Amino acid sequence: MSGLGEWFWIFLMIVMLQPILRQKMLESARLRLMHRIEQQRKSRVILLVHRQETMSLLGFPLMRYIDINDAEEVIRAIHLTDDDIPIDLVLHTPGGLVLASLQIARAIKAHKAKVTVIVPHYAMSGGTLIALAADEIIMDCHAVLGPVDPQLGEYPAASLVKVLKEKKIDEIDDRTLILADIAEKALRQIRTEVLELLEGKMPPEQAEQLANLLTQGTWTHDHPISFEEAKRLGLPVRADLPQEFYELMNLFPQPVQRQPTVQYIPTPYGNHKS
Repeated sequence: MSGLGEWFWIFLMIVMLQPILRQKMLESARLRLMHRIEQQRKSRVILLVHRQETMSLLGFPLMRYIDINDAEEVIRAIHLTDDDIPIDLVLHTPGGLVLASLQIARAIKAHKAKVTVIVPHYAMSGGTLIALAADEIIMDCHAVLGPVDPQLGEYPAASLVKVLKEKKIDEIDDRTLILADIAEKALRQIRTEVLELLEGKMPPEQAEQLANLLTQGTWTHDHPISFEEAKRLGLPVRADLPQEFYELMNLFPQPVQRQPTVQYIPTPYGNHKS
């Protein structure tokens, strides 16, 4: 019985260590691929990828977004990069804190060498704010960006301001008036900040028009700006995303589920020459 008990504890330790070992193997694979891309493109690769990864022993997925820690890490990576070394920043994010996103965007704009933002799937809200600071945006042809209009809790700032225009002041409660006042300030601020990021990248009139479209509530906050639409808006976008960046995204798996929601045979199909 003692031998059986020892095997039980060994099995339990293996089960507990498995998520940690799997995570370490993924991190190692990412670093190898990043190093290969850097050698090919003669750049520094920085990843800002937010996935629901299984990070704990209990297997609970963690929701991720751009925060101050992300800003600190990205800015540190930029500071560790010489002025003549290009940067490839991979963005995969639903957005996050405006402060953190703006700090990253300003650091990108200040870098003297070329900065390319890579968007394999989506970079919404704060992710788009960061992308606006880049010299070039390489997107998958089906990838999307998004508006950067401010949100106050559950309400879009532009909608709160609209309440003031459509209702009499004595019909609006104090809380809504306060929120609308903050919303006006937020809309003014984000427009100014977007104009700052676009300075020197396009004519002033075009920058003004783009800043208004992205910040003043033209669309809902989750509106997907496609590659074609981004091109029409005058953003410096390309759709020839290198294959290595798709491989990199494969190394950021979603949590293992009991049954996959998408399944296919993971090999290329077509008439390829051997």
